[in-house]
Amino acid sequence: MPVRMHRKIEDLVSVVIIFALTITALVFKFLQDNFHVQVMDADTILVNIAFIFACVAGVITWREDRHLNLASVTDKLPEVPRKVVKIIVAAITPMILTQIFLISLCQIVNPEQFLNRLLWLPVKVFFAFYPLCYLFMLLFSVKRSEYRIASIAGVVLGVLTSMSAITGIIYYAGSSADLTALYNFGDKWNSFCGKAVWPLILILVALAFAGVPLFVIITGITFVTFSMSGGYTDVIPLEAYSKLSDKSIAAIPLFTIAGYILARGSAKDRFVNLFRALFGWFRGGTIVATVVVMTFFSTFTGVSGVTILALGSLLGMILTGSGYEKNRAEALVTSSGAIGLLFPPSVAIIMYATANYTVITQFEPGFDVTNLFIGALMPGALLALSMIVLGIIYDKNKNRAPFSISEIGKAFKECILELLLPILICLTYFTGFFNLFQVASFAVIYAFCLAAFFRKDFSFTETAGVVAESVPVSGGVLFIIGAAAGLSYFMQDANIPETVTEFITTYVSNKYLFLILMNLVLLVVGCLMDLYSAILIISPLLLYSANAYGIPVVQAGVIFLMNLSIGFLTPPVGMDLFISSYTFKKPVSEVIKGVLPFLLVQLGVLLLITYVPWFTTALLPPAL
Repeated sequence: MPVRMHRKIEDLVSVVIIFALTITALVFKFLQDNFHVQVMDADTILVNIAFIFACVAGVITWREDRHLNLASVTDKLPEVPRKVVKIIVAAITPMILTQIFLISLCQIVNPEQFLNRLLWLPVKVFFAFYPLCYLFMLLFSVKRSEYRIASIAGVVLGVLTSMSAITGIIYYAGSSADLTALYNFGDKWNSFCGKAVWPLILILVALAFAGVPLFVIITGITFVTFSMSGGYTDVIPLEAYSKLSDKSIAAIPLFTIAGYILARGSAKDRFVNLFRALFGWFRGGTIVATVVVMTFFSTFTGVSGVTILALGSLLGMILTGSGYEKNRAEALVTSSGAIGLLFPPSVAIIMYATANYTVITQFEPGFDVTNLFIGALMPGALLALSMIVLGIIYDKNKNRAPFSISEIGKAFKECILELLLPILICLTYFTGFFNLFQVASFAVIYAFCLAAFFRKDFSFTETAGVVAESVPVSGGVLFIIGAAAGLSYFMQDANIPETVTEFITTYVSNKYLFLILMNLVLLVVGCLMDLYSAILIISPLLLYSANAYGIPVVQAGVIFLMNLSIGFLTPPVGMDLFISSYTFKKPVSEVIKGVLPFLLVQLGVLLLITYVPWFTTALLPPAL
């Protein structure tokens, strides 16, 4: 079958799954509310469909080479070292993919796993998509490799280091063969990991800077740590399945897709026109429009870089067309790219609350994700306001369009359907009419219908194509989440959060000193790690420590998320710096120079939120 046909089939499958997911969720809700028909295992059906989508999205993201990674530094090396690094990468990547494929396959063969049935099928059938997606990624990796022999050697190494999985597969298949030699080989690998765990981890971290996808690096580290602890690597795919089939996690790609549809259609132009009409008549009015639009779209996409890519050029042209200096305009757009992560229905907030729910409820029983949404409102507003104020200070243009009620009315009329979406999302979610997954499904259907039928930005087929284009964004996020779940489990099982907390509280006696250190650490983390890895791996460590100093969980969560959003802008490797460099076609050094004033202002807001808890707790219900 031709490669192009393969791509079309994969894209079609992903789009069909997304629409099946969104429509099914709302149909179940309709049947329950209007006919009192309770569909058996409705939530389980939905999350398993979402899990299948995550697996398909992972393959498509790999096919498109768009899994999240750090900027590769290998291109700056001399020719010989660069070739050596590329050969190592060509071997290590398929090695790790092989390891996860085998331990996932072992769980399929294991007769004691996934005994429940769903839609007359064993749940194991749904989980089978996980090893399949790793198998496809492995085949893609070897086929496209510049160094095919190194890649094949990596597959062999993956097999040799996965003896616990291979012996399990042979055993569960009913073989009576003597597996002593294989067990001994597996024990030697586990023993080696125990002795060389830190060198192996450092090598993997170094490879992250050679362009290896972050989910592969995290998975490799997790495999090493579990091997060191006795070879219980089967936990890795089980934790990934558990996390990716969580209802809150399943909402993330839906919100991302809704935002992507809006960003690709005329919605962005309508919002810009509305805010220019509302604010363009006074000094800094276009700045207000820019920050608000960037905030709105990053709220939905959940990845600030997507918003910069989608809207950066357009908003930059609008600002410069209004007399704003070009470098300042691009710096303002870049600096406003992550503010939306603090507003509902931010997938970052959903992820944080879900990942830490067990820990948070130990400290504050009855905690709900709504608390975090509310607590982040004022800090998010302050960040947006700070960008607006600084942007206005830099606005020297005196030629502005006159205030016009008729233009405002016209722009408002043209934008009313787009404005209804965030209003309806907030109303239906905060009143309890929709749960998080249902409101995400509603957002996708609304955005799709708006773009295809009401605004006619795209034909039905073209809108489906836009959905397919958004899949790699979702796939990148979901596979980071799945990979980090296993490492997070290991850290919890090894009592690492408690150990870190004990160490910190022993040597840092002052709460305010701890807050400063926490901010510094998180800025570095936000600079080096993607948002979702940091949430899953780092946030549990800091939650325990923050609780030891009496810091409310909502304040700790908001500080954490603000640091990570600012970390996107933090030199030298903040992700948004590179995305802005790509979008505006300018060197990273120039991007850094432009965003520094905006970054300093955001750091000032961060300190205010850190040391004045009122900003995160003032809007919370009195009981909290």
